[in-house]
Amino acid sequence: MKLKPQLTRTLLDVRPLRASPAFRRLLIGRTVSMLGAMMTMVAVMYQVWLMTHSTVWTGAVGLAQALPMVAFGLFAGSLADRRDRRQIYLVSTVGQAVVSLLLAVQGFFGQVPVVGVLALVAAQSCFGAVGGPAAGSFVRRLLAKDQVGAGLALNMVSFQATMLAGPALGGLLVGWLGVGGCYLIDALSFGMAFYGALGLPKLPPEGEPARAGLRGVVDGLRFLAGHRAVRGALITDLAATVLAMPMSLFPLVNAERFGDNPRTLGLFLSAVAVGGITASTLSGSITRLGRPGLVMLCGAATWGTALALFGLVPNPWAGLGLLVLAGAADTVSVISRSTIVQTRTPDALLGRVTAAEQIVGQAGPNLGNLRGGLVAGWTSGVTALVSGGVLCVLAVAAVAATTPELRGSESGEPEEPRTKGVVVN
Repeated sequence: MKLKPQLTRTLLDVRPLRASPAFRRLLIGRTVSMLGAMMTMVAVMYQVWLMTHSTVWTGAVGLAQALPMVAFGLFAGSLADRRDRRQIYLVSTVGQAVVSLLLAVQGFFGQVPVVGVLALVAAQSCFGAVGGPAAGSFVRRLLAKDQVGAGLALNMVSFQATMLAGPALGGLLVGWLGVGGCYLIDALSFGMAFYGALGLPKLPPEGEPARAGLRGVVDGLRFLAGHRAVRGALITDLAATVLAMPMSLFPLVNAERFGDNPRTLGLFLSAVAVGGITASTLSGSITRLGRPGLVMLCGAATWGTALALFGLVPNPWAGLGLLVLAGAADTVSVISRSTIVQTRTPDALLGRVTAAEQIVGQAGPNLGNLRGGLVAGWTSGVTALVSGGVLCVLAVAAVAATTPELRGSESGEPEEPRTKGVVVN
């Protein structure tokens, strides 16, 4: 009986599901949509690999996703700090569904060059860049402050569950229905995301609206430059993703260790998701700990170490076990990073800061996939994995050494950002 309260605090905190029906509907809708997106990730990678048999081209998939995030993300964040965030998210969801339908058409009929496939991937990323900052503000607005970390953990469980099931299911569907069928299912899944967002209230930004255009973007960047904890959190994730992201190398590793079977390609992402789901399920103690900065640093360092070892281990099943460890470490790091961003950023700036987090969290991995593909093309897959993991650990150590705010407790008053001309709460 004495162990029960301790176990309850260790397991995933589900209070947000009871406290906010709007959050619950949104989570269900986005989970279905993310499942389709994960299947599409496998389909795109496999289609590009079949068309080119080049890790440089599979890495270019990441570049096609990353460039729109970098180009439009901060401006989209400024827009989210001026307009109704619910409406922005609904429009972006429709746009992504249309692009998925176009991917399905080219998948069924073929004869589209690889550049055309990448152009469609880039178009879908454009819509995602617009809707992402708006969606990133929902948890903060729908939940009480003491439940924000738990809400972020639930989002992570959803993401990891779809990452577990989506790639494996995507590999099966590509084998049974072809890439066109997989893309079509993804397009249909956006209907649930749209339905979940329809139940949200209007969500205009609180406080003074952002200034239009470049001036609003500059205000957001000024806040990021002046707030050491938020800045350090984003730099840590950028180091982990750009330096150590391994996904563009999975087709090469699959060819070397599993005979290039499309059904086993999904196992790599699924292994990462197994670790992520395990960590998310036991995230109660993390979200209640009150030291997200220290947890984030340890998680990022473990991620880099596990991926370096993955490059060195020749046994395919031992390698999958290391990917499980990497997935757990990444989940712990992401939950902690998002908690820092959400609780330390005023709502009037949250769209722009979330846009920066989106660039780091989504464009960063895509750039990292490009880096991995290029290094593997010039050297080998082992060199790309090991060098990336080692560089990640060194970069995280540097952030820890230079940002004491991330090593301390969050129980005190929030750090005042060193900004000029930006009003913060």
